[in-house]
Amino acid sequence: MLNRFDALGSFLFSVRDRVENLSTRQHRLLSLVLVLAIGFADFLTGFELSFSLFYLAPISLVAWHAGGSSGIVISLMSALVWFAADIASGHTYSALWIYLWNTFIRLGIFIAVAMILARLKNSLIFEQTLARTDFLTQAINARYFYELAEQEIVRSRRYSHPLTLVYIDLDNFKQVNDRFGHLAGDRVLQQVVQVCTRNLRATDCVARLGGDEFVILLPETGPSAARTILPRLATHLRDEIRRDNPFVSCSIGVVSCEDEIPEAIDLVKWADRAMYTAKSAGKDRIEFVTLGLTTE
Repeated sequence: MLNRFDALGSFLFSVRDRVENLSTRQHRLLSLVLVLAIGFADFLTGFELSFSLFYLAPISLVAWHAGGSSGIVISLMSALVWFAADIASGHTYSALWIYLWNTFIRLGIFIAVAMILARLKNSLIFEQTLARTDFLTQAINARYFYELAEQEIVRSRRYSHPLTLVYIDLDNFKQVNDRFGHLAGDRVLQQVVQVCTRNLRATDCVARLGGDEFVILLPETGPSAARTILPRLATHLRDEIRRDNPFVSCSIGVVSCEDEIPEAIDLVKWADRAMYTAKSAGKDRIEFVTLGLTTE
């Protein structure tokens, strides 16, 4: 018996995962098909059996995955299909307005459910974004960075792909706060994230660890590519920051992994050491380290 329940549970989870992975267009199409199927079943069983609850399934599905507008459209389709099934099954009322009244009441309930679910989904997405994002700079925060880094490390190990981690620390940043106030310091921190985002790929990950320290995760990037990309990025950062704060610079530690990738926390430690090496050597420079084949 337990094995049967386990098999059923596995099957349901598999179905759920497949539905979750559908595109928005596919969710809309699936919901429409379900509405028509429920309407046909409603017609076959006659007006004595109510199928009202089942119409909420495709409405909820499309509202959750495709948004409130799609939920309203499927709600309208559900009300019309229910109306047609009601008439086709031979259900008669004493007056025509009763048909219309019942249809509009059903439509109102369907739309209400669709809008509630769509807003709930948007609220959850907003809460997730807040939990994962640094409020000041809009970079991802340290906690979420480590989650993403572990996922990327697992993928890189599985497929033997290179990986690079960059650690950035702002030199003389405290002077900005002391001279011009914390609002000026906040603008510098925002500039760092903006410059990095503009000059890196969408697949690269920029995070603020805290204070004036940032990390960048570069998937599919080995030591050779890192030595090409990061000097250009450092130049863009220098030009942007020094426009208003000529005494501020960046010390950058870079760790590239080719065939041996440590855990995320150890990778950050390697990059942090490289950054301190750059800072000790005079600041405003990049220190490169390669783990695996060679160590520089």
